[in-house]
Amino acid sequence: MKIVLDHLTKKFPSRNKKSSDEVIAVNDFTFEIPDGKLVGLLGPSGCGKSTTLNLICGLQMPTSGKIFFGDDDVTKLPPENRGVGLVFQNYALYPHLTVRQNIRFPLENLKGDKKLSKEEMNKKVEEAAHLVQLDGLLERKPKEMSGGQQQRVAIARALVKMPRVLLLDEPLSNLDARLRLQTREEIRRIQKETGITTIFVTHDQEEAMSISDMIVVMKDGIIQQIDKPQEVYDDPVNLFVAKFLGTPAINVFKGKVEGGKLYIGEDAVLDVPGVEDRKVYIGVRPEGFIPDEDGPLHCHLNAIEVMGRDVSVVSTNEACENTVIRSIIPSDSAVTPKDGVVRFSLKPYKVFMFDAETEKRIEYPAK
Repeated sequence: MKIVLDHLTKKFPSRNKKSSDEVIAVNDFTFEIPDGKLVGLLGPSGCGKSTTLNLICGLQMPTSGKIFFGDDDVTKLPPENRGVGLVFQNYALYPHLTVRQNIRFPLENLKGDKKLSKEEMNKKVEEAAHLVQLDGLLERKPKEMSGGQQQRVAIARALVKMPRVLLLDEPLSNLDARLRLQTREEIRRIQKETGITTIFVTHDQEEAMSISDMIVVMKDGIIQQIDKPQEVYDDPVNLFVAKFLGTPAINVFKGKVEGGKLYIGEDAVLDVPGVEDRKVYIGVRPEGFIPDEDGPLHCHLNAIEVMGRDVSVVSTNEACENTVIRSIIPSDSAVTPKDGVVRFSLKPYKVFMFDAETEKRIEYPAK
């Protein structure tokens, strides 16, 4: 099911009774979600991603704009008539019901020609349970299950009616690191097997990048960038997107362009022909550093952390906005500091320039 959001805006009244200013949670959001894809809505808390999800499922009505499922305008349609399955952050399972009863609950509310017999309901419950690998656990109560299993019950309950759209609102945030990894892989497997158009809300960029076909990066209710995860990582449109994606985070320096050269402090680190002189922010991905005794960028070495396959070189530079610089290099690369200073060359395609005032990306041909 293709979903089209057409100039979607949601405003809330100000909490300050003396102020007439409205709070804009979602601002002119326009996007087409292709049929059968998994799209991640990504951004910090308060950016409007959960509000967008609530608008899609009908729990909130937009101030302006329209929502289409396929060719159907569902903007004013109540949630129960939209054909959506919604999985919340807190699972929202009924503790007094078994797994079977929790999954079956949405089917028991079907009316008219959609009403199912007991045998039909049990068949659908078992199919949904099998899909999320809960076979043999249908008679348990939620309290007898792990957090990951409870999350799968919530997903099975959302899938049992085979919705046109599956909406996931930060479904992994209550799980520990290992369960989070396992469950996100399960979500991707289930989505591929069912082919249901899925929207996944998260503030965790690693989650969004690992399972999404496309990601939508949001800030203050406004779309910053939409693309495939790797494209957004490799080609950020502004400093916010560059800083939000990546673990470890991108290293940001204050610098300048002068005479066709890019400077970090007094170090001319790259040639940038055709770029006019100006102050800039410079973002360097952790994997963009090459240890080089004659390299143009000098940093003060703090530590070398061995991580097995890679080595993290921790250093500082007066022009860096981060507390420390983290450079990720292969473990077989030699780091030879001299008098506490380590020098680097930079990979041009891992270096991004941003205007110091607008923070928009400045394009230049990588050499």
